[in-house]
Amino acid sequence: MVSIPPIEAEATLTYLGGRFPETHFLTTVGGVKLLSWPTGIVSGFILMLLFFILNFFGARFLAESNRWVTLWKIALPTLTFIFLFFILNGSNFTSYGGFAPQGVPPIFHAIATTGIIFSLLGFRQALDYGGESRNPQRDVPLATIGSIVIPAVIYTLLQVAFIGAINWQDMGLKGGQWDKLVSGGWADGPLFHALDSANIAALAALGTFLLIDAAISPLATGWVYLGTGARTGYGLGVHRNVPRTFTASNRYGIPWLALVVSAVVGCVFFVPAPSWYQLVGFISSAAVLTYIMGGVGLPVLRKTAGALERPFRLRGFRFWSPVSFLAAVLILYWSGFATLTNVFTATFIGLPFFTAYYAWKAGWMHAVASTVVSVVFFVLWIWTAAASGWVLTGSGGARPGAWPFVTYYVVFCVLVVAFCTAVWVFSNAEGRQHVNATWWLVWLLLASLLVGYLGVYGPLPTPVLQFPWGMATELLVGIVTYLWAVRSGIETAEIKDIVAGAAGRGPRSGTAAGAGA
Repeated sequence: MVSIPPIEAEATLTYLGGRFPETHFLTTVGGVKLLSWPTGIVSGFILMLLFFILNFFGARFLAESNRWVTLWKIALPTLTFIFLFFILNGSNFTSYGGFAPQGVPPIFHAIATTGIIFSLLGFRQALDYGGESRNPQRDVPLATIGSIVIPAVIYTLLQVAFIGAINWQDMGLKGGQWDKLVSGGWADGPLFHALDSANIAALAALGTFLLIDAAISPLATGWVYLGTGARTGYGLGVHRNVPRTFTASNRYGIPWLALVVSAVVGCVFFVPAPSWYQLVGFISSAAVLTYIMGGVGLPVLRKTAGALERPFRLRGFRFWSPVSFLAAVLILYWSGFATLTNVFTATFIGLPFFTAYYAWKAGWMHAVASTVVSVVFFVLWIWTAAASGWVLTGSGGARPGAWPFVTYYVVFCVLVVAFCTAVWVFSNAEGRQHVNATWWLVWLLLASLLVGYLGVYGPLPTPVLQFPWGMATELLVGIVTYLWAVRSGIETAEIKDIVAGAAGRGPRSGTAAGAGA
């Protein structure tokens, strides 16, 4: 969540830096446009500060303006693909390899790493704010489906129009160099350059509006998501997953501390990934990883809190839950091994923070034991990430002098399993119950990392798991994980309290009783 604002800031600066090189927002490294230091990255910090200020003071203005920004974000892309259809070059579809010139596997890889999944993540807001709807049973499906279908149609037509409008010579590429688009002359603003290259006044005028949109659309999205990140931090504080001070609000009702932390953490992403192209795959995969929880959370809640009143009830959940879960698992695989190493390293680095605070606060572990386990794992985990040569490489392979993959993978698995085992050993009965209920997630991530290495999106010159056997193997891992996760789901103390409280109050209407769908 906190990584969305920086990538939107990067999108704004990349587009503007490409059109106005005198700003010095961009530099080129290895053929890829990155935010320059200090101009580009400092400008990114300034945009993050702007997001913070607007959220700190402007929640009401955000609610009023979001409607108009949404209309703008639908209208301009629609006009763009309509105008681009006037300059289509049919040979781009039939020549240079025809359909899928590099085969089928890159199509799936593009879904996860080139912004396709990222462009459809807006459905999350429909769910985040669904509890405030007057009629969730009607509004949640409409908002969720609409936020996926409408962008999917617009972006599909936009992509078709863009492919037809490609001018290879103007990009500085030879015809058919599809794998070089990210380093071509249009990489910093492909749609603007497509319109500008036509040398038609009307298209050039629309290109000017695209530059305006390059500021408005990403800035509006970054603004909204920083507020959503603060809202998430507030929720974590309410449930005591983080200190209660995260629930502190200012005079405008904004959880200011959660907002500060979200902004600061967001700024950190500029350092290892100062490029939209570098960050979008990471964000998409990290987001999908969180959606995996929904696929198993729903059937578990139906099992442990089935009698709760639900303003919105998903029908056919026995079909939708496993399908959504397996789709998310496949997207992880399509992300590629290089992305998975970074995402999983960042995911597991949260374990010691969880243990040091929450496991101790919840009374599962003694303070000394939780501190020792957390510090030891944190130090070893950072050392492994830095010394192994497999993290933050920027490619599918490893850095020179890196550990052999077998060594890296064994150390990776041993550290994670040893940490979870230590938590189980030093926890009371309640803590052990929670550890037992989460082994499925450890299995999924470790197994997916291995499949990703052996598959067509890994670094091996000749993959062990050729297409489609890598996908089939990942699907098998996902099926086993889903059955394991649903079976191991438990009735937590919090759910027991919610169910008992609802039973004591009797039937009621209006807000959700706790379990959602």
